[in-house]
Amino acid sequence: MTRGDTGPSTRAIHGVAHPKADRSPVATPIYQSSTFVHPIGSSEEVLYTRYGNNPNQTALGEKFAALEGAERAIFLASGMGATALAHLAMLRPGDHLLASAWIYGGTRRLFNEEFGKLGIDVTLVEPDNQRKWRQHERKTTRAVFVETPTNPTMRVLDLEPLALFCRERGIALIVDSTFASPVNFRPLEHGADLVIHSATKYLNGHDDVIGGVVAGSEPVIEEVRHLMQVWGQSPDPHATWLVERGLKTLAVRIGRHNANGIAFAEWAEQHPAVAEVHYPGLHCHPDHEVARRILDGYGGMVGLTLAGGAAAADVVLRKLRIATHAPSLGGVETLVSEPRFTSHAALSAEERAEQGIADGFIRVSLGIEDIDDIIADFEDAFSTL
Repeated sequence: MTRGDTGPSTRAIHGVAHPKADRSPVATPIYQSSTFVHPIGSSEEVLYTRYGNNPNQTALGEKFAALEGAERAIFLASGMGATALAHLAMLRPGDHLLASAWIYGGTRRLFNEEFGKLGIDVTLVEPDNQRKWRQHERKTTRAVFVETPTNPTMRVLDLEPLALFCRERGIALIVDSTFASPVNFRPLEHGADLVIHSATKYLNGHDDVIGGVVAGSEPVIEEVRHLMQVWGQSPDPHATWLVERGLKTLAVRIGRHNANGIAFAEWAEQHPAVAEVHYPGLHCHPDHEVARRILDGYGGMVGLTLAGGAAAADVVLRKLRIATHAPSLGGVETLVSEPRFTSHAALSAEERAEQGIADGFIRVSLGIEDIDDIIADFEDAFSTL
């Protein structure tokens, strides 16, 4: 049975399904070992957890590759580790990277503060206009990076025109698809060459692991593995096992996140305390038609611009009881944060406003609680304004 014969929930549980031996464990054991017995006189690669070939690591990589529709995938110690090594696998000193300006603040810091030290130039581009990619292209451009849906305004980019732009020029398209998960969107199907996820988020889903993943072609993922070995970005076996366990319920959880997301967004859209709702499932969202065409679900991330600005956000966050004020997303618990103090703190107020992140913007990661309880929690908090 091939990966194309099964649905996303089946792939998240079994990967590429195959018969199991009698008396073998149903759940993957935790191989909590740094090293393994090596045959004397053998020239084969040693089994060593830093090398990324611990059985927990390889089992999870195979399962995620099936889920994403990739030749191969590899897990790393963090989402930022995955982002860094995915780019370093494709870029060399003297190369130029075109990157979307609508990206996570940590990724922006990596590009602006670190890549220059490695001799890699980065140009940030407003991704809503295809002409801007051509205007900023150089002879040394080797890759394009975008995030979709974007953090925190949930803009959804149409990858296919961008993929055509990259193919015509022989450059790589790298996509961070953390907010969608492979249940809602699979960038490789739309022309991307590499896909990045923070496994900390939806893939694990329980706010108890840090991890990242890169999926793509066999040669590129092998280069990422080489970099992982020398940069020390290998994930711990127990953390890897926790991600695999979380992955088994990914499709079920995403279904609930999708349902809670649209219900919450539709409620918030009608509330007088909310000036603007950022959610691609709403008809008022600028990318609704693109999202409706390419996504299998609109997700559980909702941005709210409060009518009362920063002061209102401070009041609301202090009154919430079910939703937890914490940075991160994608877990079973509803989390809420202010990007001006977390993911986009490095930007000025003017720069944030240009991206649609006004003071008074709060980002809500809808969990899988009963939606009536989540709405009641926000209703109570809004009533104090």
